[in-house]
Amino acid sequence: MRIMGILNVTPDSFSDGGRLTDAGAAVAAGIAMQADGADIIDVGGESTRPGATPVPLEEELRRTIPVITALVRAGVAVSIDTMKAQVMRRALDAGATMLNDVSALTADPASLHVAAASQAQIVLMHMPGTPQTMQELANYADPVAEVMAALRARIAACQAAGIPRSRLIADPGIGFGKGLAHNLAILRRLRDFHALGLPLMLGASRKSLIPAIAGPAPVSGRLPGSLALALHAAGAGAAWVRVHDVAATRQALALWQAVQPV
Repeated sequence: MRIMGILNVTPDSFSDGGRLTDAGAAVAAGIAMQADGADIIDVGGESTRPGATPVPLEEELRRTIPVITALVRAGVAVSIDTMKAQVMRRALDAGATMLNDVSALTADPASLHVAAASQAQIVLMHMPGTPQTMQELANYADPVAEVMAALRARIAACQAAGIPRSRLIADPGIGFGKGLAHNLAILRRLRDFHALGLPLMLGASRKSLIPAIAGPAPVSGRLPGSLALALHAAGAGAAWVRVHDVAATRQALALWQAVQPV
């Protein structure tokens, strides 16, 4: 299983907002995550937590591009976490090799073109609406079937735009426009998402379903739950986990893999 390390260069992300707003500190953190075992570092300059305020284009570029440029120069593989086509374009020019868009290339009409013109891998995540409206749209009769249908539609749109399936990764979007029951249904049936025919990514690190199930815990105290969800993803055959705590996740996955039947 591959690990995507989360590097938020934002003042308001739910888990670590304000911790790495200095570019030098962010670059050092990204290099350290690679040393800890991350396969790629996901740089984000705009929070997508529920109700987050959108960030102007120039500010998002200011936050992300210098960090991406420095990480690439240091030999670090980089993903850009953005919904803006111009940020994607600039990040690709700086050496990013993956686009991670929580809107699955719907928020910006130019995103599909930018993605198609690149050779980057693309993470298509399910989110109804926007970060400002998604929790109001958390209404599903069958969350697994409906999320899969939405992802199938985005896969088809990508293929129609000239993006081969071989460059796509699917993420069911835990916590994005979903309540606890919806998240649990998706996690319990995570294997069903292999029917999409794409590698799967799970991003559940430090999310609120952990204290909702296990009892109150600050964001900084959710490592055990995050590791449990990462191991669940591994057991369900996911190809990627997106996490804050790279070293602990890599260690847990190594032990999990070692005890699997041969």
